[in-house]
Amino acid sequence: MNRILIAPLNWGLGHATRCVPIIDTILKNGDEVIIASDGQALLFLQRQYPLVKCFEFPSYDISYSKKGKFLKWKLLKAVPKINKAIKAEHKLTSKLIASEGITGIISDNRLGVYNTNVPSVIITHQLRVFSGWATWISTRIHQNFIKKFDRCWVPDVDTKPNLSGRLGHRKNTSIKVKYLGIVSRMKFKPLPKVYDLMVLLSGPEPQRSLLEQILFEQLKDYQGKILFVKGIVEAEQFIQQRKQFTVINYMIGEALQTALNESDLIISRSGYSTILDLAVLNKKAFFIPTSGQTEQEYLAKKFDEENIAPYCTQEEFDLDQLRRVENYSGFNDFNSKNNIEALLDFFKCE
Repeated sequence: MNRILIAPLNWGLGHATRCVPIIDTILKNGDEVIIASDGQALLFLQRQYPLVKCFEFPSYDISYSKKGKFLKWKLLKAVPKINKAIKAEHKLTSKLIASEGITGIISDNRLGVYNTNVPSVIITHQLRVFSGWATWISTRIHQNFIKKFDRCWVPDVDTKPNLSGRLGHRKNTSIKVKYLGIVSRMKFKPLPKVYDLMVLLSGPEPQRSLLEQILFEQLKDYQGKILFVKGIVEAEQFIQQRKQFTVINYMIGEALQTALNESDLIISRSGYSTILDLAVLNKKAFFIPTSGQTEQEYLAKKFDEENIAPYCTQEEFDLDQLRRVENYSGFNDFNSKNNIEALLDFFKCE
């Protein structure tokens, strides 16, 4: 029996949510899972898997600036703190291997969660790290971290059409890359429409709250039923009714899957894990990328140019923007199969 350590980065909920189908497959195969993370990512997985042993790892403590143009500088200032967390989680990983009998590691973008004594895998869709003028530097630094792992699993397909574009596809790389396919905790179900619009928020503060305020204001005259998921994991789930809005602090598991299937249109950030979910569910979407986050801006532009989903900045958003959706195809041309089962054989070989 394998005992696999699963360690997602706490940057929004995306890294944690895309670990769900991997954890489910491991448990279905009769192997064991140990979870390590921090903050809302850890709380989410604890709620999802109450019987799985969980450990708290050091926080990278990533937050956004109120203005996107300052985000790069804020992240640069945070580099010493992030490096300190990476070193600390690397030491804790060694201790967990000894104390918990870990036989394999799957890290979703936690750069210090690897060990030379057990097979270690990193999940990332960023073989390139877009950062404007500093792209070549950030990409090289990230690749140096990836090379410390035995394998790199990219949650995408290696053919066209694909979801990650230039982020997750490089012709010349020494990294041992395997493609996971379209990995999502969601499953498509042909359910009757309940909501005309679903708002699905996520991501670090203060940008999450800023977008929440904008959307409540701009959607107050929307003619239709709105499910507004704030993306705040708390001790209790709260539901409020405000005119056409059904407001809920967070949703997980079957409830979220049902709500997405019952919604006609999704407004969200263009975060990659959300895109994976939308592709599996064949959804129409409107994207509002996080200001200053070049990865989300790239993905939003990519899907706009491919006539899949429109986007705008959060400063530009108003009710008229939603009319553009009619001219876009939505995510209806992607193969939702994944390679999780086959790639997990890596741990059996070891």
